[in-house]
Amino acid sequence: MGRPFRMRKFFVLSCCISSLLLMVSCRPASQEKLTDYVNPMLGTATLWENEDLGYHRERITRTWGAETFPGASLPNAMVQATPVTKYHSGSGYQYEDTTICGFAHTSKGHWNLCHFPILPVRGTYDAVDYASAFSHENESARPGYYQVYLDRYGVNVELTSTLRCAFHQYTFGPGHAAKQGSELLAEAPSLLLDLTRSNERVKNWAVRQAGPSAFSGFQQTGETIYFYAESDVPIREIREVVTPFINKKGKSAEARVFVISFEPNSLQSTVSSESESHTLSLRIGFSFVSEEGAKENLRQELAGKSFAQVCQDADAIWEKQLSAIQVKGGSERQRGLFYSTLYRSLLWPCLRSDVNGDYRDIRGEKCNNGFDYYTDPSFWDDHRNKLILLALLRPGVACDVVKSITDKGEKNNGYMPTFFHGDHAATFIAGLWSRGIRDFDIERAYRLILKNATVPGKEGRRYMDEYFSRGWISDKDSVGIPFWKEYKAGVQKTLEYAYDDYAVAQVALAVGDTMNYHRLMRQSQNYRNVFDASTGFYRGRNEQGKWLKDFDPYYPYFQHMWREANAWNLLFYPPHDRQGLFSLYNPEGESEGWRSVVEQKLDSLFTDPWRGYEVENMTGFIGQYCHGNQPGHHLPFVYALIGKPEKSQRIIDEILDRFYDMGAEHLAYAGMDDAGEMSAWYVLTAIGLYTWSPADPEYLVTRPLFDEVRLDFPGRGLAVIRRPPVKPGVTGSEAGVTEIHPGTFLPDSLLRKGGIYVYREQER
Repeated sequence: MGRPFRMRKFFVLSCCISSLLLMVSCRPASQEKLTDYVNPMLGTATLWENEDLGYHRERITRTWGAETFPGASLPNAMVQATPVTKYHSGSGYQYEDTTICGFAHTSKGHWNLCHFPILPVRGTYDAVDYASAFSHENESARPGYYQVYLDRYGVNVELTSTLRCAFHQYTFGPGHAAKQGSELLAEAPSLLLDLTRSNERVKNWAVRQAGPSAFSGFQQTGETIYFYAESDVPIREIREVVTPFINKKGKSAEARVFVISFEPNSLQSTVSSESESHTLSLRIGFSFVSEEGAKENLRQELAGKSFAQVCQDADAIWEKQLSAIQVKGGSERQRGLFYSTLYRSLLWPCLRSDVNGDYRDIRGEKCNNGFDYYTDPSFWDDHRNKLILLALLRPGVACDVVKSITDKGEKNNGYMPTFFHGDHAATFIAGLWSRGIRDFDIERAYRLILKNATVPGKEGRRYMDEYFSRGWISDKDSVGIPFWKEYKAGVQKTLEYAYDDYAVAQVALAVGDTMNYHRLMRQSQNYRNVFDASTGFYRGRNEQGKWLKDFDPYYPYFQHMWREANAWNLLFYPPHDRQGLFSLYNPEGESEGWRSVVEQKLDSLFTDPWRGYEVENMTGFIGQYCHGNQPGHHLPFVYALIGKPEKSQRIIDEILDRFYDMGAEHLAYAGMDDAGEMSAWYVLTAIGLYTWSPADPEYLVTRPLFDEVRLDFPGRGLAVIRRPPVKPGVTGSEAGVTEIHPGTFLPDSLLRKGGIYVYREQER
């Protein structure tokens, strides 16, 4: 029994060496590669340690990790070729898991997608038991490339991708055998398709042979994905395997998978002194329109290309994209975190149109309107910063996203799509237009966001009748509501609608609709109606307008009064009316007394300890501040707005240092990445330009993490931000140099022109 084990060890080692050589060959020669700094595994781990969580963990269920995927993808691509370790668990991949059940081709990190899982197999398996063990020691990833060795089947898996296609390369080791009874059975490599599985409920599926070496079909969940695949060897047969089992309810059920086998004599073999291995390559085109579209996408994007070529192309695309922001200085760790989070910021929203421009609209009809069609952004999560960062780095994509949601809105009774909570497409559109990113029809988009803000309807904002009649949205008046119960989140909706009204007002002003501008600006003051001066917090009101009696600013809720937060984390929101916000703490109208009140409130926020509430979606605390969820992400910057930028900087520095490579493996975030929002927070804060109010064309200045930041955004002048020491005697009066100071705002119009910006901390 010694020799087979020795051969297996040799094969695994040779696969790892081959994968390493391929990764090197995928990289064009260069002095320094920014893609080398990116770790796609970052964000795949879950927080378990009490110190990282911020409370003592009693439940055995997972908290919400960053939920990122480690697989191969391009910026805003249709395809994410990535391993699945557990369905219905975030992205489908959890670092602490020990088995892989397939390689899916869509992923976001929100418990959805994971379409078309496929797994190379051989030996014995059935429709229930087919997952393979793996080790992180035999796993690697970089932008556009993923590799893992499957122990059960003795196969090294390598994945790369284009915008709409995936390229799989499998290397099967020698004479792999699986026990069945007392016999040893060896079987030729096959592919297992579990089309009944995804992170969503699968409604229908099909697969058929489409040529000597090709197969095609579809998988229908909330949307239908079509596929067309070609292997480099002939297909022997496609058969369905059915296995009975007892489900979780104790009832008899059947599991079904498809197995595609190949002509064994056609497999490419490589013979060495120690082993013989077989390779199998698989090219897969995808489409959300048709099988014909999938086939054409494959032909256009992969025809005639080797795996190494596609991998190298992916690396070059990412290198060019990452090069839009170049940093100098900082530590290796800081540069690694910076480029890893920049990478994460550019993966969502995702392409849904074919290479010829065809797409399926929200009615299911095939359309082609001359732009790339994208999924909806995760507006509630990422309107704060990520969408503006995306627009600066990829303005063409941002404009096509506006065209996509405009198309959806016009076919949705005239309401702009909303996402999860609030109505933040308005913030996105206002932020683009005000920054001069305007390759879309502003009038068409405006009609939709205006209807959202002014006409109640089930397709638009919720509870708008209350919002109009009262100026706030009421909350349930009862005692002892558990944190996980979901109601109206009336306080937070009121705050967010007020900000969205402000954003729509800015677009109204841009298109010359002054009547609605003034109306919406009045509505934007509704945030005041849920501020309880007696407590110094926003607070829920019942239908009669009375403050809810059961009020505890420390207690977090999923969706009662506030959304995934507590009252502390809603302080000083919304961002459009800074003086108005601070005046809530200055009822007597004193000229400067409010500053000390606000400062004391902030001091309490960041020092009053978390009360130990065990909530899956809130982790990573500094006092009451929770970095592991979005509602409070503006709070570290408030100190800077009241003349205390040094206090802001201390909190910012702690967040950048603590919350992005946490846990035993240093691969966990403090909370969900949420389609790149958490990552974009790091990127913008690290370069010292935060989008305090993303609808407005300006950036709050904080201290850059690096000595020099070069911003080479498309269609803009090169902007260089330097942190002293630069050279003795450089001042703002020097030609071509502009001084910027913490706590001030840098206008986008100035940044757009480019130039040299020297960050200086003013004497106090």
